[in-house]
Amino acid sequence: MEACQLTATEAASLIRDRKLSCEELVRSCLARIASRDPTVRAWLHVDPDMVIRNARELDKLAPVGVDPKTSLHGLPWGVKDIIDTLDQPTTQNSLIYPGVRTNRDAACVSVVRSSGGVILGKTDTVEFASGGRKALSRNPYNPAHTPGGSSSGSGAAVGDFHVPFAFGTQTGGSHIRPAAFNGIYGIKPTWGLVSREGVRMSSMTLDTVGWYGRCVDDLIMVAEAFRLPAGSFSGGPEGLRVGLCRSPVWSSIEPAGADALMVAAKRLQDAGAIVEEYELPGPFNHLHEAQTDIVQTEGGRSFLPEYLSSYGILAPDLRGKVENARGVTPEKLLASYALADSCRPAFDRLFGRGLDVILTPSAPGEAPEGLHTTGSAIFQSMWTLLHVPCVAIPVGRGPTGLPVGIQVVGPRMTDMRLLSIARALAPVIDTDPKAALRELWN
Repeated sequence: MEACQLTATEAASLIRDRKLSCEELVRSCLARIASRDPTVRAWLHVDPDMVIRNARELDKLAPVGVDPKTSLHGLPWGVKDIIDTLDQPTTQNSLIYPGVRTNRDAACVSVVRSSGGVILGKTDTVEFASGGRKALSRNPYNPAHTPGGSSSGSGAAVGDFHVPFAFGTQTGGSHIRPAAFNGIYGIKPTWGLVSREGVRMSSMTLDTVGWYGRCVDDLIMVAEAFRLPAGSFSGGPEGLRVGLCRSPVWSSIEPAGADALMVAAKRLQDAGAIVEEYELPGPFNHLHEAQTDIVQTEGGRSFLPEYLSSYGILAPDLRGKVENARGVTPEKLLASYALADSCRPAFDRLFGRGLDVILTPSAPGEAPEGLHTTGSAIFQSMWTLLHVPCVAIPVGRGPTGLPVGIQVVGPRMTDMRLLSIARALAPVIDTDPKAALRELWN
């Protein structure tokens, strides 16, 4: 097996035991990129010489005595190109900022670098992670299809074995949807638990930094490095109370998405989980519209500087946010904020003796064809507005052979417990975790 095929957890163990060097892992990732990125186009910037030098420096530091549960020593990362990096450009995939270097690391990048991670390069993104130019990135399983977005390159890079970890961000569904479309694992943490300093904002009350991996243990390794609030779940799926939530936007589901949800539910039920249909209270029916109002209005505030300084090259849909093309009145915006404020604690209170976790779609179905779209965020926007943690888990393949997945959701500030639950559920839901190795490896 090539080193780049390893999960982060497997690679970390080999590095810790001195059976794999940081340089060997990085060189394997770079070879995979050289072979595949002309097709997948996940990356906007990679400096192989610099990355190899950085890996060699890490190899001089024996990771003896470092807690393996928290050490990211030697593990390569992709960084979505709206997130600042000290030694690489942050262009935001925009003609307004070609080659711009901020000369600093975003807080999330600093945590990874300070924990021994290797910043391999910058991944392609929808412009400003909001609108305008789409990424050139393609779905590894079929390059005629999107890898999702706006974290397009990050999802494709992890899915195609270019890198074991990558950062994404989510305002509506920009992180969880690419996880589903690329057949990988991802977490969108509770809003506010990961610093957004050094990350381009499009919505102050929604934007959330998350990460991708190839198994739940990978996600947990990073969560521990970020010191997410402690919490645990012991045991397997037996007796776990799972709420099968089709959500208020179920009318937008596609056959592949519906099948994935029901297959996951059946597998859990057969494994001893108590799976019951779960319908959210009536006010939750309006959260998708409220999220749209908020993201459009706050986006207008975010892109006002570019509107004033670079109007001619600012994308029309981003101009529309500044110009309030949606026509959101102050009264409607306040009502959207108030709805979210009331639904968040109400959702937290749903959990307890009768409910451990929500099982719900992560996308309408398979990745749509064409690079003019990144797919619909409709099955994530409500959860983003609720500020709750979400973990994406692959289920299998849809009718055209593209990945499909689900997400599990918990109440705010229970990220580690949700990850513990996901660790118990993933082997039941994702019954063929090595399928990608057979399908994508050339």
